[in-house]
Amino acid sequence: MKFLIDAQLPRKLAIQLKNTGYDVRHTLSLPKANRTSDQSINEFSMREQRIVVTKDSEIVIL
Repeated sequence: MKFLIDAQLPRKLAIQLKNTGYDVRHTLSLPKANRTSDQSINEFSMREQRIVVTKDSEIVIL
């Protein structure tokens, strides 16, 4: 599985998942880091086929 960890969650979570063998990115690794828009997160997750892990109740992922 491939994951994208959103800004509200700690980078440590991404590191822990990566250490257990998952393919993980955190929004901090994206060009705009934690200022990446929801739309850009959606586009990135679709392009790379990643599951978005977030605490943001307002984000809409298609």
